[in-house]
Amino acid sequence: MNTDFIRGIIPPIITPVDENENIDEAKLARQVNFIIEGGCHGILVFGSNSEFYMLDDLELEQGLKIALKAVNGRVPVYFGIGAVRTRKCVKLAQMALANGAAAVSVLTPMFLRPTPRELYEHFRTIANSLQKAPMLLYSNPGRVGYGVPVDLVVKLVQDCENIVGIKDSSGDMTTTAELIRSFRGTNFKILGGKDTLIYGTLSHGGHGAIATTANIFPELVCSIYEKYMSGDVAGSLEAQYRLNPVRLAMDKASFPVATKDLANLSGLDVGEPYRPSLSSEPDVREALKTAARAAGLL
Repeated sequence: MNTDFIRGIIPPIITPVDENENIDEAKLARQVNFIIEGGCHGILVFGSNSEFYMLDDLELEQGLKIALKAVNGRVPVYFGIGAVRTRKCVKLAQMALANGAAAVSVLTPMFLRPTPRELYEHFRTIANSLQKAPMLLYSNPGRVGYGVPVDLVVKLVQDCENIVGIKDSSGDMTTTAELIRSFRGTNFKILGGKDTLIYGTLSHGGHGAIATTANIFPELVCSIYEKYMSGDVAGSLEAQYRLNPVRLAMDKASFPVATKDLANLSGLDVGEPYRPSLSSEPDVREALKTAARAAGLL
């Protein structure tokens, strides 16, 4: 299976909404174009910062179709799945692939705490339902409460040929490095999930990052990857250092509000977050603005 397309900077695209919390088609298409023109190498529709947990199945399909139409084949489109029930994950994955997604990304089930056997069967069942279409694992212990152990990833990849990569949002470079070490010499792709560790992931041998801030500052975020791949290691690290204070300032807001706050402050006009989330208080928005200005991004 050719997995060469799984690389680079892939933003989990913001889901713009109107005043009635309906997906705003024009703004989503505009966000797609902004990301691609900024140099991004793919788009993840309904990652964590896309607020996937707020939408029903029909809205998820609607958003995917809007994004695919706007992308028009220019970059790969990935579809994020965060359902708890295995059968629902299968249904959503098959829907996404039928509509033209290049691959699906499946988050560990929220709220539950599965045993390794349960987690193995969950991912294996989804992978086996996809007619060998590419699937990525998504490990985000900070949000879900547990991660995917490296040895379980190895077993899944051995048993399921279409599990071709992972987004590692652990924020633990030992975990990331162990994933990369375990799959040296293979086509398995390791993508970082922490915007502050893109350079670190690349320097250990990773393949890129699914990076929230690329929604807002795509040229800067993509420069970390492009400079590194061209051999400008010092320039890549400098770009990472320029980004980090902005990303860290986003932690002052609740998740995932900061992404939309910063996008709106940058003039992207993506609407409000889905309730019960609310736009940040003025002091938090001012802190975001100050960090972006200090980095020369506003």
